[in-house]
Amino acid sequence: MRREARLLLEKALDSLILSVEHFNRPDERGRTTTVLILLDHSFEMLLKAAILHHGGKIRERGARETIGFDACVRRALSDGNVKFLTDDQALTLQSINGLRDAAQHHLIDISEEQLYIHAQAGVTLFGDILKRVFGQELRDRLPARVLPISTMAPVDLETLFSEESKEIVKLLGPRTRRRTEAHARLRPLAILDATIRGEKLQPSAGELRNKASELSGGKRWQDVFPGVASVTVTENGAGHRVGLRIEKKRGIPVQLVPEGTPGASVVAVKRVNELGYYNMGRDQLATHLGLSRNKTTAAIWRFEVQKDPECFMEVKIGKTSFKRYSQRALERIRQHLGAKPAEEVWAEYKQSRLKGKPQ
Repeated sequence: MRREARLLLEKALDSLILSVEHFNRPDERGRTTTVLILLDHSFEMLLKAAILHHGGKIRERGARETIGFDACVRRALSDGNVKFLTDDQALTLQSINGLRDAAQHHLIDISEEQLYIHAQAGVTLFGDILKRVFGQELRDRLPARVLPISTMAPVDLETLFSEESKEIVKLLGPRTRRRTEAHARLRPLAILDATIRGEKLQPSAGELRNKASELSGGKRWQDVFPGVASVTVTENGAGHRVGLRIEKKRGIPVQLVPEGTPGASVVAVKRVNELGYYNMGRDQLATHLGLSRNKTTAAIWRFEVQKDPECFMEVKIGKTSFKRYSQRALERIRQHLGAKPAEEVWAEYKQSRLKGKPQ
């Protein structure tokens, strides 16, 4: 390993350990801000070490300073000679960086559960990168006790955002005069949502007021924070091997934002208009397949199209639900029909109905 890369890696490990140390400390004074600043710093050092280790550069020609956090993420994600990050990993890094920015420069009130998710996901990601790029196990570089520990068990993002939204609505209640506290608590939710959708800028006071108004008016959190609704948290392992990762849900693409886009981060979850992506009903699907409606229903059943979220979604408009299919569903059925004729599928479907199997 090059000397500069090795020294940066050691610096990254120092900041990671200090971040976990402050997470686990009993004193709350400055705890959240310190955890986020040190965690963010550990990743900038790690990314630079990894870029150098892959033969890349962390300083532009003639520049006095090394590249910043976003440039590191972009290089590690899109430079073919350097690439070592995945889209999901880039989303996690952007989220941590956005929260650090708010904690360092303004006000942020992040719940213990949120802080745990980001800290534990950060440690997991650090270990993933360390192993992939340097072939080292994180447990060999840290004492076994160095791991974020919380008395509050982590919850899934949906439950977390639902509970946080309820608390914000309480703070915004009539005659509470706690709007500043409500906005401080709303800010980390808005930041996470914005970074997932590819927005780099911190939420403005007006944007926070609008989101607060939407929540107070009874709007679902999934509609107020559509970016967060597109990702999930996965957990595996236990003890020092615990892993927590923020990942996009299946069927939702991530796109690289063009460099130089004003106010944008490196990657963004591409919001897909549901009726635009799932643009066919059963009858339209039948027309494209050249099959009768009944035989199309049989093919949907036989090839388990409705079990694949990339092929099928039940879209609700008001109180009415519509079964919608994507172009992927069309491709899937055509592919399977090449091996099993439609008449055979129809015969199996009719037989299953006679036996009373659920459809």
